[in-house]
Amino acid sequence: MITVAVRVVEGEKERLQNFKGIVIAMHSGGINKSFTIRKISNGVGVERVFPFYSPMIQSISLEKKGRVRRAKLYYLRGMSEKKIRQKLS
Repeated sequence: MITVAVRVVEGEKERLQNFKGIVIAMHSGGINKSFTIRKISNGVGVERVFPFYSPMIQSISLEKKGRVRRAKLYYLRGMSEKKIRQKLS
């Protein structure tokens, strides 16, 4: 479980928005490095890709560390939230 604080600009105002979820993929590529986070919001799965060196990312914090045996966790897309918690604990 990871939390990413993203700067959101709405008109002239600027605020921080936290996106908390599970990292399902890391994409390498030097300066174009990125990672994909998945969370379930109101029963709907939401995925977001963040560039690693984006100036819009304020902070990245690790909430909980799980043990997995795969590099890409795309198989979590078809599981319920309860099954995902059991799988990653």
